[in-house]
Amino acid sequence: MQETFTGSFTQQEPIPDAGIDAAMAVLQSGRLHRYNTVPGEFSETALLEQEFAALTGARYCLAVASGGYAMSTALRAVGVGPGDRVLTNAFTLAPVPGAIASVGAVPVFVEVTERLTIDLDDLAAKAGQARVLLLSHMRGHICDMDRLMAICAAADVTVVEDCAHTMGAAWDGRPSGRHGIAGCYSCQTYKHVNSGEGGFLVTDDAETAARAVILSGSYMLYERHLAAPAPEVFERVKYATPNISGRMDNLRAAILRPQLAALGDQVTRWNDRYRTIEEGLQDTPGLTLPKRPEAERYVGSSIQFLLSGWSAERVQEVLRRCATRGVELKWFGAPEPVAFTSRYDSWRYAASAPLPATDRVLAGLIDMRIPLTFSIADCALIARIIRAEVSSVFQAGH
Repeated sequence: MQETFTGSFTQQEPIPDAGIDAAMAVLQSGRLHRYNTVPGEFSETALLEQEFAALTGARYCLAVASGGYAMSTALRAVGVGPGDRVLTNAFTLAPVPGAIASVGAVPVFVEVTERLTIDLDDLAAKAGQARVLLLSHMRGHICDMDRLMAICAAADVTVVEDCAHTMGAAWDGRPSGRHGIAGCYSCQTYKHVNSGEGGFLVTDDAETAARAVILSGSYMLYERHLAAPAPEVFERVKYATPNISGRMDNLRAAILRPQLAALGDQVTRWNDRYRTIEEGLQDTPGLTLPKRPEAERYVGSSIQFLLSGWSAERVQEVLRRCATRGVELKWFGAPEPVAFTSRYDSWRYAASAPLPATDRVLAGLIDMRIPLTFSIADCALIARIIRAEVSSVFQAGH
């Protein structure tokens, strides 16, 4: 009898009891707005920022409404404006070029490698075209950050990191988001902590942090932050920085604080599941797993593989067969966007030159979520199903 998986690829674990209790306390207080405090009191949001700064080793942290807002705020805070060109990965999700477009800037797309990271040779060739790189650690894959930062330093390019998929990850021991001037993280439901929506911006640069706080809508109440610069830094920027409200509220912060405390354990659980699937897919005919560098400490909340050189029809047949057996795979090679799987040439607001290397990668790129609601046995079953269907379609085509 053919095995079938019956789990849900969109079901998350429940919010921890401590988060529910804290959320109820906020609701009972009525003080949901982050600046609605009494003398001597610090809000849940301010405490969350302090804790996330400590977790990442950053001097400053700002909690905001979404990861996309964190990116657009970081770009504004480092001086990106209308007409400026901003380098970014060709393989990413729509909020990344969207953040660039939201400030009136123009994305300059950089090729991607079969490791699913930014092509550093192409970055070096294009570095002179822009003064900022919005680097997406797409799907949790981290490039050689030492080489990337050397390239950007030589070309005087400021790096902002999109860490939506790398909260808890690191390169050579340095947390993701801590190489560039700012790191931006997401707390959206499918990320590594879950508040429905939400995000963080971290930086060691005092003026970047002060601008970001004012941009987020501090109404000159910046003294109510615990992970922000000194008042004199705000004095230098407060009259020249607009309020573009995007604050996090205390309800989401209350939900997130216990999740942050448990992040290390959650990363271990994700990686146990990732490795189970990875081991089950090793040496599958026609299937290639991206190689992970030794210096990368990743968070395996999703897994990707390549069906390189396959026709669109055969890739779609694999997806159809796996779906019939309960395994939900996403394909980044479709000519039209499907849910989140849009391509760089889908974003018509951002003109792009042909990127043949990226096109080859995306044509065979398959993506799958790994919720923590899956057991290790579930992951082994999923791997067996994918392996069987890929092997069957591969053999039929040879």
